[in-house]
Amino acid sequence: MRKTDKPNVLFIMADQHRYDYLESAEDAPAALHTPNLRRLAERGTHFPNCTTNAPVCAPARIALATGLQPSRVGALDNGCFLPATVPTYYQRLRDNGYRVGCVGKLDLAKPDGYNGRYGDRPRAYSWGFTHPEECEGKMHAGSSPTPIGPYTHYLEEKGLLQAFHEDYRKRSSRGWIKGGSYDSVLPTEDFADTYIGRRATEFIQHIPEDFPWHLFVSFVGPHDPFDPPTEYADKYRDAAMPPPIAGALNGKPEWVRKRVVDMTPEEIAVTRQQYCAATELIDAQIGAMLTALEQRGMLENTYILYTSDHGEMLGDHGLYTKSVAYEASLRVPLLAAGPGIEAGRTSHALVELIDLNPTICEVAGVPVLENIDARSIASVLRGETGMHRTETVSALRNFRCIRTATHKLIETYNDVTELYDLSADPMELHNIAQTERKLVGQLRARLGQRFRTEL
Repeated sequence: MRKTDKPNVLFIMADQHRYDYLESAEDAPAALHTPNLRRLAERGTHFPNCTTNAPVCAPARIALATGLQPSRVGALDNGCFLPATVPTYYQRLRDNGYRVGCVGKLDLAKPDGYNGRYGDRPRAYSWGFTHPEECEGKMHAGSSPTPIGPYTHYLEEKGLLQAFHEDYRKRSSRGWIKGGSYDSVLPTEDFADTYIGRRATEFIQHIPEDFPWHLFVSFVGPHDPFDPPTEYADKYRDAAMPPPIAGALNGKPEWVRKRVVDMTPEEIAVTRQQYCAATELIDAQIGAMLTALEQRGMLENTYILYTSDHGEMLGDHGLYTKSVAYEASLRVPLLAAGPGIEAGRTSHALVELIDLNPTICEVAGVPVLENIDARSIASVLRGETGMHRTETVSALRNFRCIRTATHKLIETYNDVTELYDLSADPMELHNIAQTERKLVGQLRARLGQRFRTEL
């Protein structure tokens, strides 16, 4: 059997992992233990200023697949589909000789709730995957008493689906955050992210070496509900957690103020402990994948990327989940390691999540998709430049924002405009839009130009 010389790509994405809950981040919780993500940071480059193009699952993932701003393909909330006529970088890799696998959550057709018995519904092949195993997200999996994808079929075969479904009905009725942040009813080996990690590791262990491969591993955590298995939750039960950003919500839109969750400091600390536990479990699965790469002699010829689709507010400003443009929701972790990437480096370049689309094509040696909004960061990874973008943008149906190295402008339709000086006010407590109207005008013009150009 021939052996390819082209590099492999292991692209790992978490769901709702905020940028600072990472050991290599400056303000990471001291108790957080993610040795395998730390190892990736030590082997490669850490980008602390990567932002999502839409802080909610489906639009962010559709944008990543296409390299387009979500608004260009009508992806402004979770009720959207990847248009069948829009090309993806998965297709580009496939058409240039790559096996293209996925294990985990895709969210490229979120309203269609059936993933297929083995996660290989025909639609997945049309997106460009040659080896798909599209798994259910946690809430998706817990919503059905009968199997709707490979993970719930697995739970049914082990006699665990009913207990899992009933537990998620209870969490939903109590409130996913305030009443639902307790340990999983599942043992560690049957937890969703353990299943995804195990299946991804098996892919690496068994994929033939005659063609290069790209594997997209998409974990479903540390997304709420914060329900790690007890084995991991016990590690953080009494761990000290950083306090949330607190302060008056003056100057913030009404729709944001309405989203505040009434939680005590102790309750917030529990959610953060559970979030850390879920993150460490993902880290352990990444460790198994790295071991499999080493055992097959593939590690040195594989590009490894780690990121998330969006962040998690985790009690900052009294908020939870995502869908806002504040730092904990907007910024995502980004680690990249592999051939030619400088080790142990932190790059403060401004990066958008969609930029990974052409980056992967470039390092894989295949043509980048035409007429996309994304820009490859390959030259930054090679150390040829320290600059990338002058600003990043993000949008959902009710707002759009622009973030520079020093400021952030958030335009909420039919409500207040927000401007934050991120250098002097990194916690985004003081809206200075009324006193800095000239800067608001300048950033608004830049924001409008980005979307006019790309629409």
